[in-house]
Amino acid sequence: MSFPHRHLLGIKGLSEPDIHYLLDRADEAVKISRQREKKTSTLRGLTQINLFFESSTRTQASFELAGKRLGADVMNMAVANSSVKKGETLIDTAMTLNAMRPDILIVRHSSAGAVALLAQKVGCPVVNAGDGAHEHPTQALLDALTIRRAKGKVGRLIVTICGDILHSRVARSNILLLNALGARVRVVAPSTLLPSGMADMGVEIFRTMEEGLRDADVVMMLRLQRERMSGAFVPSVREYYRYFGLDAEKLRAAKPDALVMHPGPMNRGVEIASEIADGPQSVIEAQVEMGVAVRMAVMETLMLSGELKR
Repeated sequence: MSFPHRHLLGIKGLSEPDIHYLLDRADEAVKISRQREKKTSTLRGLTQINLFFESSTRTQASFELAGKRLGADVMNMAVANSSVKKGETLIDTAMTLNAMRPDILIVRHSSAGAVALLAQKVGCPVVNAGDGAHEHPTQALLDALTIRRAKGKVGRLIVTICGDILHSRVARSNILLLNALGARVRVVAPSTLLPSGMADMGVEIFRTMEEGLRDADVVMMLRLQRERMSGAFVPSVREYYRYFGLDAEKLRAAKPDALVMHPGPMNRGVEIASEIADGPQSVIEAQVEMGVAVRMAVMETLMLSGELKR
């Protein structure tokens, strides 16, 4: 099977075989990352540009490391110091970058839809590294890979996503992917942090952690994104943690072997207790490792298929 898409702008639009194809390639990339000699020549001579309009140390580092392990030439654009800050439009930036003839662009932007707009203006594959509250496809893929490697499957598992659903592109991408793979998806959040139309996304909605975590196979906590909030969505951090933070007592409602996940960065004592984040059920470190492997798989797939089409 070949991958039929030029870009990776979201999970929406990917079929179940598309998702399994990327996860299978990522499994192979895990083996490379665990070798003593981690660098390959797969993408030698090809150029990767990381264009982050919104800062994210861990995601940018993961994409950079993935590109270097595949042998690509990697350039990080310091957008904060560029002419974009002086009034250059996104389309102007796209035209400038296109003239440099990159082989792939990795783009993060604070506005939903900005990455898709840029993809229309350049001649190379584009990967969405997060656009506003819209999507973050590689995060959902790495979460699925983490679950699949730990549980042997994703389908028919009960996955509970807890926290700031309203502002979370991670939640949206995960819901789309988990539904595509046949998981049973639940969300738990206060009503102020639930977007309208949530029920139409094929999830079960719960207002308490005890109900939402009951018999869950996977508990996925989300960061409380206070920087995206323009009003009082929660009474206080202390109250939020009391009712929606994951601690040992709340986790007991899930299955004894339930996985605990978090996309990071974590607010310890806000979304999750340190004893849980560092405990035996936590696969948070595994998520970081799987992130490099998934991004290797995505870039290798898109860049090599792009080369073949030239």
